[in-house]
Parts: sequence; structure tokens; C-alpha cells
Amino acid sequence: MTTILVTGGAGYIGSHACKVLRKAGYTPVTYDNLSTGWADAVKFGPFEQGDLMDRARLDEVFAKHKPAAVMHFAAFSQVGEAMREPGKYWRNNVAGSLTLIEAAVEAGCLNFVFSSTCATYGDQDGVVLDENSAQMPLNAYGASKRAIEDILHDFQASHGLQSVIFRYFNVAGADPDAEVGEFHQPETHLIPLMLDAIDGKRPALTVFGTDYPTPDGTCIRDYVHVMDLVDAHVLGVKWLTDGKGSRAFNLGTGTGFSVREVIDHSRSVTNREVPFEIGPRREGDAVCLVSGSSRAKTELGWTPQRSTLEIMIADAWRWHQTGHYDR
Repeated sequence: MTTILVTGGAGYIGSHACKVLRKAGYTPVTYDNLSTGWADAVKFGPFEQGDLMDRARLDEVFAKHKPAAVMHFAAFSQVGEAMREPGKYWRNNVAGSLTLIEAAVEAGCLNFVFSSTCATYGDQDGVVLDENSAQMPLNAYGASKRAIEDILHDFQASHGLQSVIFRYFNVAGADPDAEVGEFHQPETHLIPLMLDAIDGKRPALTVFGTDYPTPDGTCIRDYVHVMDLVDAHVLGVKWLTDGKGSRAFNLGTGTGFSVREVIDHSRSVTNREVPFEIGPRREGDAVCLVSGSSRAKTELGWTPQRSTLEIMIADAWRWHQTGHYDR
């Protein structure tokens, strides 16, 4: 079985990717320092604990497993924190990724699937964003991801490293079998925060700003189911191993929903009220982020199967009710 090194494989998206890789016939090797990931989420292949900044450990793992490709998820990803502590994001995300890229090239692993973000585009007045849109990040999170994209381009020119870059929109939902799911400490994502509020695990959901220039005053985002997202990553591995070369793809649905609309859908899916309160805007939040994902559909053959709000919330609710990982 072909081995794929999955950095951040104990995290939310990485653990789902490992499940789908295993189902597709690959051996996913999780590399994670467990600073934000969960050992209980590593269920689908070998686990190698280590940090991205530890070059000797990375070299050891590459030599041991000889992966055909790297799938790189490991990163800090909280916008609010990135606004307060930009150095943390530049140091971890960029320096860590550079160390990983250098280790991969030295090991002769020249296929690299990178977890980037729509935050590289910044706030562009609510236009549908495609891969040719200008990248103007508003915060250190988006800027760090954009910098890693540039590093990958440089290593292609110098060492022949081939990369598929996926710029995600808002990832939501959970494994329909509830084997893995979304659980962060602290939690910052809308749907799990909302489910916590519905379930009484927090007093109320905070809606950050109701004075945005949108129909109901709340931010609009494009939500994509985590299982659809990781399906695209498996297609990205095949794209690279088939020798199709480097390419960037947006991953979203092309449809945006406001925070209030997500609350309304959650009420109908769970048959429970959503307690919420209004808070101030968060610095660094864009008004509207909606994906143009036609390239992924036409070139990769990627078609989202579960990316409706109803399914994403229902799958997340099912996971939410099973309990969470233990440290």
C-alpha cells in the first residue's frame, strides 16, 4: 500500500483525511505533536509523534516510512489569535512548513498536498473568489499560508517539488460514522460552538457583529463538508502521482450563508433553540467569503456530496452527541 505522510493527522481535518486515505487503499502515517490534535483520533494508520521544527525527527520518519507524498495540515489557524500574536503564526506555520518541505525534498518525496485557506484572498467586497483572484490576506494566518504557497513555488523551481494547493472555505460537519469529528480546545468554529450552546455546554453562542453590509448584518461564509474536502485531497494525491504537476484549487460550494442563516438551519435540524448573544465585530473578519470552485470540479473531477447545511449540521450533531476525545 502506498504510504502518505499526514502532518496534523490527529486534528480535525487530518483525521478525516486519514480515514478516507485508508478507504482508498493508502497507508496514512500521522505526524503530529498533539499540541492541538488528539491521540484518540489516530485510528487509520501508524502514528509518529513529532514537531514540524524537529528536522532530525522528520528525517527519521521519512527514512522509516518512505512516503510517496506529503499531505500537510499541521498549522495554527485561529484568526483572532493570529491578530494578537502574529509572530506565533509566522514562526510555527512558515518556519515549520519550510523545515518539512526541506526534509521532504532531501528524502526524495516530491509530491506535496498543502492545506491552504481562502483567508489568503482577504476581503474583496463579496465577489465570488476563484484561483485567479488577488491574494490580499488580512491577518497573519492568511499571510502565513500565502507565504508557504510561495515557498512551494520556489522549491518547484529549484528542486522539482510538485504541489497541489487547496484553498479551503469554511470546513464543517463530521464523519457520518462518528468515528472522528471536530473538537478544538478552545473551540472557535461556528457550528460546534452553536451545538455546544444548544446542548447547554456553554451559556450562549456569540454572534460577532450584526452591522456588516449583508442582508441580515452578519458575516457570510461558504461552508464545505469535511468529508467532501478530504475527498478532494485524495484526488490531489492521485493528480500528483499521475504526474499532472503543480496546481492550486479552491474548495467550496459557491453558496454563502450568513451566521443568522446557519442558526436558523441548526434550529430546524436539531429541533432545539439556539441561545445566542450579540458581540462586537472581530478584527480580521472578512464580510463575505464565497468560493468559485469550478476548477476543482472540471480538472480534479471533485463533486461535493454532503455539503448542504442540513447534512453538515446533522453529521456534526451526531458526532457531538457521541462524546469527545480524552487527553
